[in-house]
Amino acid sequence: MPLSDVTCKNAKPQEKPYKIADEKGMFLLVNPNGSKYFRLKYRFAGKEKTLALGVYPETSLKQAREKRDAARKQVMDGIDPGQARKQEKTQKAAAIDRKKRLDAGLPIINSFEHVARDWLASVAHTVRDITHQKKIRRFELHTFPSLGALPVKEIKSPEIYSAIKPLIAKNELETAHRVHSDISAVFSYAIAHGFTDYDPAQAVAAQIPPQKAKHRAALTEPKDVAQLLRDIYNYHGTFVVQCAFRLSPLVFQRPGEIRQMEWKDVDLGAKEWRYFVTKTEILHIVPLSKQAVSILEEIKPLTGSGRYVFPSSRGDGRPMSDGTIRNALKTLGYDSNMMTAHGFRTTASTLLNEQGWSPDAIERQLCHMPKDAVRAAYNRAQYLDERRRMMQAWADYLDSLKAGADVIPIGKRA
Repeated sequence: MPLSDVTCKNAKPQEKPYKIADEKGMFLLVNPNGSKYFRLKYRFAGKEKTLALGVYPETSLKQAREKRDAARKQVMDGIDPGQARKQEKTQKAAAIDRKKRLDAGLPIINSFEHVARDWLASVAHTVRDITHQKKIRRFELHTFPSLGALPVKEIKSPEIYSAIKPLIAKNELETAHRVHSDISAVFSYAIAHGFTDYDPAQAVAAQIPPQKAKHRAALTEPKDVAQLLRDIYNYHGTFVVQCAFRLSPLVFQRPGEIRQMEWKDVDLGAKEWRYFVTKTEILHIVPLSKQAVSILEEIKPLTGSGRYVFPSSRGDGRPMSDGTIRNALKTLGYDSNMMTAHGFRTTASTLLNEQGWSPDAIERQLCHMPKDAVRAAYNRAQYLDERRRMMQAWADYLDSLKAGADVIPIGKRA
């Protein structure tokens, strides 16, 4: 006889568990402690299995039969109801864990961002911190917004291309190639650690146009440099920017290094600026000409009590903005196709080489480190005496150009 509500209610516990049969494989299991469970016996793939349908009376007889019928339909459709229930529980648990991690600002387990963060942590010790932070920032700007939450093993090549395509459209090809390289490195890590089996970024490489070398514009004709110097000294920006602008052609170091010059690194008595160059990871010495010292002495009463020689006008303790000299050049009518802040290095390198100074001394002053391991190991003061003479002769030469003197080459022993 099929079960009834009365039968379920009146079933008494016995010394051992026992079953009261219903229909279609369902039964009520009564335990010695009085608990009552609806169960379904079914066969799947040749094996006999049991599925829990609920606890009586929280689950009514009617509800248990509805669950039974749904489970039997799954069997008929080739689905194991027990396995389907386990998967559902796993998915619910994953959804709960996903929400908790998202609420806590953490990446989803086995997502692209999760694997990428693991890879970033694993390679952090192999690069400089500033390089590592730039890499992280590229992921956060260009990759995580579209790929971050996706399971790493389900990501396909078109999804990677879609993440990089906006960079290609904006002709930011160097960044596009860097982003692609980072993504591919993450998949190499994922393959090695068993997260996935292949790198879908490989097929995307050929879709990114090659990056053409872009040379920074610079003036190299003495008459053009002469006019530029006169324009610089007629610039009417703030006093801090005027000083940074006038110092740039005299020392011809990287624009970022000049704007971040710190007073602790400047020795006006010794006429030297000594600082650590993060790009080449070396302590660099810049001999200061009389003209450079004069500029620094002028600005010291204004900024000498702070950290930076050329601080931001906002008074927020940071150095001058990286676009300040570029904007000053634009104000004077020199766009990026004519002259750049970085172009002072090219100007100095070109003219000093033409004037016969030692190429090694020039390269050392530019802080272009030799790739040869033996040469790279040379003392940081290499060619220092010659560089002192060269820097003073260079400053004197620029003064003569600015004053409108006839353009004549300066000898390296001048």
